[in-house]
Amino acid sequence: MNWKKWGKQLLFPHPVLAVLLCIAAAVLLTYSFVALKTTDLLSIAAYVLSFYALVLACVSVPQMVRWFVRFRTENRYYLRYRTDVQLRVNLSLYGMAVFNSAYALFQLCLGLKHHSAWFYAMAGYYLLLALMRIMLVRYTRRHAPGEETELEWRKYRLCGVCLLIMNLALAVFTLYFVFRIRIFVHHEITTIAMAVYTFAALTMAIINVIRYRKYHSPAYSAARDISLVCAAVSMLTLENAMLTAFGQESGELFRQIMLGATGVAVICFVQGIALYMIINATKQLKQPTEEKNNGK
Repeated sequence: MNWKKWGKQLLFPHPVLAVLLCIAAAVLLTYSFVALKTTDLLSIAAYVLSFYALVLACVSVPQMVRWFVRFRTENRYYLRYRTDVQLRVNLSLYGMAVFNSAYALFQLCLGLKHHSAWFYAMAGYYLLLALMRIMLVRYTRRHAPGEETELEWRKYRLCGVCLLIMNLALAVFTLYFVFRIRIFVHHEITTIAMAVYTFAALTMAIINVIRYRKYHSPAYSAARDISLVCAAVSMLTLENAMLTAFGQESGELFRQIMLGATGVAVICFVQGIALYMIINATKQLKQPTEEKNNGK
């Protein structure tokens, strides 16, 4: 038997097979954490498969780096993505809209499970954020940055008004959190999923702040501000879930103080962004009218 050949095939399988093994390992490991004991045979198999998938991922790093470098320099779709600002922003807006919609669906499933209007309200909140992104991408898909400045400022102001109205609902959410009108103890996997979404939203918000500031486009600035609001609200919901699931030893007073302080900070932050958007857009929209009147 050619052990060298077998070893090479085990460490360097076909890329499609390696990806399928990694996905199977992740699914099986998650299932073992949720529904099985650590001594079950299927759990042991999941640990072994996960270790093997981790080894495959580690030994594939050099090959992945070479592929990534070749992809960046030769792939015509990626080259177009790098050079076309409008395409890049549209894809970002579409992706975040899908991201928000998926999280809204997640909150809706929690509402159906717990029979709570709270989760329905959160689903509606994130769905509205997704709809605001879709409204922006409908404009950016047809127009380049700065092509219709007045229309961009109107959409920018409309987003600010929507955020201002939604902030009232956020204040009610915070009271709901602090005074425990109804308590939900999330499963650890659910809490982890919320944490993954929150950190992903925060990362994208930071990236958008850096990415959109150089374009001087009200539509792109609105997308940036929506990302910041989404990340801030997600941090509040994550803090509530983590304190409920893991903070029983800290006491009720500690939980109320932490959630109350974070809630007030998030409300003030969203309020400030919404008011700035409305005031700044109104000021920019009045400038052409004032110049015309002075010209007369």
